[in-house]
Amino acid sequence: MKKKKFRLSDNILKFLVVLSAGFTALLALSLVLYVMVKGVGSINLKMLTTSPSELTGSVGVFPMIINTLYMIVLTLVIAVPIGIGSAIYLNEYARKESKLVKAVEFTTQTLAGIPSIIYGLFGYMFFSIFLGLRVSIISGALTLSIMVLPTLIRTTQEALSSVPNMYREGALGMGAKKIYLIRTILLPCSMPGIVTAVILSIGKVVGESAALIFTAGMGYMLTGGLINYMFKSGATLTVQLYLYASRGENLSVCFALASILIVIVLIINVSARLLSKKLEAK
Repeated sequence: MKKKKFRLSDNILKFLVVLSAGFTALLALSLVLYVMVKGVGSINLKMLTTSPSELTGSVGVFPMIINTLYMIVLTLVIAVPIGIGSAIYLNEYARKESKLVKAVEFTTQTLAGIPSIIYGLFGYMFFSIFLGLRVSIISGALTLSIMVLPTLIRTTQEALSSVPNMYREGALGMGAKKIYLIRTILLPCSMPGIVTAVILSIGKVVGESAALIFTAGMGYMLTGGLINYMFKSGATLTVQLYLYASRGENLSVCFALASILIVIVLIINVSARLLSKKLEAK
């Protein structure tokens, strides 16, 4: 009787878990489909290849697409090495009981819970004014780098912790140096977790608007080279979406922008997964 009751409760719990997972997946899929159905019809070649203009009434989003991709690349270039390096130090070099490790872990947990508008105010005061970077794409990227660091550090730490200790012991027992062990064994084994951290960071960058309004601004003029362009104001797709939605007009354009954002995120996520599989195979 006890065995039957255990099996019954186990099956009920399994059913509830599957039901919850199915409901979550259905909710996410329905949200994506709703936005895509509402927005795809408003997307055209002219919209994707022109700049917005108040004189002609054009709602082109080409500069915003470039700004969004630019912001993603800059943020990852700044944050990923720092985040992965910090996670490696905390997990492989630092003593777990040390005050430094506890302080860093407490700090990352605190940073993860701070509202994005606070990051925006800090980025504006420190990067834009104090460092003299003004309201620019580089100020926005530096601010977002601080925002995504907690996610990168914690997720990479978990990925490194999941690697069996026998790998470390075997490599060190054969005379491998610590840095060689990290480069050839730990990082390749942790690659799926690291890619997950990068994908989560990309999601934060793409979906952020409050912090970028203060730090990156709302410009849409594509002028200058790649280096000079970093120091100019640039609105991302999310910021432009907020501006259209806040005025309560051009709702079809809002859905179109949301659809473009979804497509960009999907392309980046799929590319990251494919790259992760290739690195794992190597």
